[in-house]
Amino acid sequence: MLKVRMIGSGVPDMDPLSDVLSLLKPLSYVSGGFGVDNDVAIQFPKHPGIKCYAVVSGQCWLSVEGVAEPVRLTAGDCFLLPRGRPFCLTTDLSLPPVDYKAVFAAVKPGNDVLNGESIKNHVVGGHFALTGGHADILLKSLPPIVHIRKESDKAAMRWSLDRMREEMHNPQPGSTLIGQQLACMMLIQALRLYVAEGAGTSVGWLFALADKQMGAAIGCMHENPGHPWTLEKLAEHVGMSRSVFALRFKETVGETPMEYLTRWRMMLAGERLKNSDDSLSEIAASLGYASESAFGKAFRRVMGCSPRQHGRSGRFSEKNKGKEREMVLA
Repeated sequence: MLKVRMIGSGVPDMDPLSDVLSLLKPLSYVSGGFGVDNDVAIQFPKHPGIKCYAVVSGQCWLSVEGVAEPVRLTAGDCFLLPRGRPFCLTTDLSLPPVDYKAVFAAVKPGNDVLNGESIKNHVVGGHFALTGGHADILLKSLPPIVHIRKESDKAAMRWSLDRMREEMHNPQPGSTLIGQQLACMMLIQALRLYVAEGAGTSVGWLFALADKQMGAAIGCMHENPGHPWTLEKLAEHVGMSRSVFALRFKETVGETPMEYLTRWRMMLAGERLKNSDDSLSEIAASLGYASESAFGKAFRRVMGCSPRQHGRSGRFSEKNKGKEREMVLA
């Protein structure tokens, strides 16, 4: 007799990092790569969103505006640029920078920028627009450069890099979509590795996810934001005393548990106000508020405007989405 044992529900619950990324809607609107065989210094302008790229082969230097020292990149290294600052990729720090448009314009018509097995230096990845609101919840947790360079971390990224390079060299039907999905995988994997590396030494909700007890508390709030959570209930859930939990959470996350919970609720509310037809009373009740008045007061305190104002501005911005996008780093 065939025996089948189900593990879990078959549909895993969202974890806090996935929750936030889903809310921010990172859209890879540019993905691909480029290669250079000669010494060159390519200057890129200020950019919105996050750039996530990796060196597939060769080596180069990364210089970011406002960062004192350039970063040496070798094959397998991955880097995130979450602050949008201008930056330069160069094989020689003594070379004068050339605008990226001039470099890419020199490519012969019909040829991909990433072309030819003989090219020594390849970079692949994607540029992500954060199309949801509250991008600062992620971006403020990250430095100007996130550099993934440990050998064990490189190994974790290798499959995605190899697949991306293959799609660039040998495009098949659907390669564009596959490239976008691979770029998204690289972004999430890089964030995961960065969280693990900074655990215990950095402050912010992102790093708190690597702490078993603090991550569990955040997970509770994300899984059931409308539950009447109290400091005592959260502390009990993670097996800590109230006072120790409150202190540890503030030290690890950078704000109190109740402040974090309120902010998360308001982020969820803001998303529903923009993208659903739910009434204010329905949204308020689902997030644990007994009245629209109490909900509205909390919303204004966190978001800086009333729920109705937020909903109207959100719908206007959705209609105009896409008009402000720029093509960068093909």
